Amino acid sequence: MGDKSPKAKDKAKKQDTKQKDQKKTDARDKANATAPKKKT
Repeated sequence: MGDKSPKAKDKAKKQDTKQKDQKKTDARDKANATAPKKKT
C-alpha cells in the first residue's frame, strides 16, 4: 500500500477521477429518473 512511485500515483488519480465521474453520472441519472419525462 505504501507504493509512492509515479505510476502508482497516476493510477490512483485516474481511479479517483473515474469514481467522481461515476458519481456525477449517477446523480444525473437519478435526476432524470425523477423527471416526468417518458423514454420511448
